[in-house]
Amino acid sequence: MVAIIKTGHSIHRILNYNENKVQQGVAEFIGAGNYPVDIDKMSFTMKLNRLLKQVDLNENVKRNSVHISLNFDVTEKGISKEKLMEIADTYMEKIGFSEQPYLVYQHHDAGHPHIHIISIKVRADGSRIDMQNIGRNQSEKARKEIEISYGLVPAEKHKREKELVAKPVNASKVEYGRTETKRAITNVLDKVLKNYKYTSLPELNAVLQQYNVIADRGSENSRIFQNRGLVYRILNESGEKVGVPIKASDFYSRPTLEFLEERFIVNEKARTPHKSRIKNTIDMALLNPQKISIQDLKKIAALSGINMVFRQNGEGLLYGITYVDHQTQCVFNGSALGKQYSAKAIQDRCGFNNGAQQKASVFKIKKSDRTTAQANSKEVFLASSATESLKNSAAKPAIEIGKLVNTFTQSEHDSSYLPNQLKAKKKKKKRKGQSDNQ
Repeated sequence: MVAIIKTGHSIHRILNYNENKVQQGVAEFIGAGNYPVDIDKMSFTMKLNRLLKQVDLNENVKRNSVHISLNFDVTEKGISKEKLMEIADTYMEKIGFSEQPYLVYQHHDAGHPHIHIISIKVRADGSRIDMQNIGRNQSEKARKEIEISYGLVPAEKHKREKELVAKPVNASKVEYGRTETKRAITNVLDKVLKNYKYTSLPELNAVLQQYNVIADRGSENSRIFQNRGLVYRILNESGEKVGVPIKASDFYSRPTLEFLEERFIVNEKARTPHKSRIKNTIDMALLNPQKISIQDLKKIAALSGINMVFRQNGEGLLYGITYVDHQTQCVFNGSALGKQYSAKAIQDRCGFNNGAQQKASVFKIKKSDRTTAQANSKEVFLASSATESLKNSAAKPAIEIGKLVNTFTQSEHDSSYLPNQLKAKKKKKKRKGQSDNQ
């Protein structure tokens, strides 16, 4: 069993996430702790209000929600709901949450059985539960004891297996000039073609490019394209094609376009059960109410063995994302997972909904643009140093930035800014009964 604990600012958001899964038919509400009514009589409002009322007892606790997932081995799919609730109750007791209100959901949208538990960090007396190192201490101890008590597959075994399969296949990156071209490409193809489940040439290339290899049909007007030919080429570190292209038919395994198209059909069915793992990883990463960048999302996904490959047009704008899951060895174009996982949707969900933002956040500056970019960055630095308020100006509307700039560039008319020597002396008011000659 593997336990993952996350805290957040929004109970409503976490509850909605699980309730939406129930509405989609991929999750069930199976139990609760310290609620005054039976679960079949609990509405969404009752579930939420019980948590919110207790949280309101201590307004100083900002990260007040707790979201726990207990994940079981793929061989343990036969665990009953009753047993899952026993495990949930035991786990919550062992980590010090036995008196807290909590909700338990069983999810069916992944390749392994798992449950989600929603709770809060504020006790009934208004005191705050300290969760510092709870994952390393209380949770780790509870996990080991539960594995023994219920005869579950130990997490150490699960982690070792995951480390073996959550990495790219064991093939060396091709370096042009260091190894004979055909032999180097053959080594990559032998590992990738038979292990990964791809359903199109771009999906295959999303994997091959990680080893500096690409399957190329040429331009649509080329002879090789019109004759349904295919060549394999080496890429340098900048992603540029180098060296002599080698025809697919020249390789011993003959990985021709016809061969790949047969694989596409077989792989389409084989990869289908593994969609949910990628979708869950992305959804969980974006569950936090604070927006994260696309690059941060890519790093989070990589921790689960999922590589996000960005595709851009000639102007450097993101137009596509391909997900390569090294654990299940499945490849999906974003649209194949659903609209929510396409390039445009991911940019919107990350808070990047215009071309300038996505270009700055996803892609490196081209060499030809570096001089201009450096000059512009100096101007931005000078402007931002005028005030702390301008440090994050790139994320503010242009009209607000304009107001700030005007504030710090307009002339100042307050006389208090003049040196004392240049200020006109004020005339003393005459007192009644006094003459000018006094």
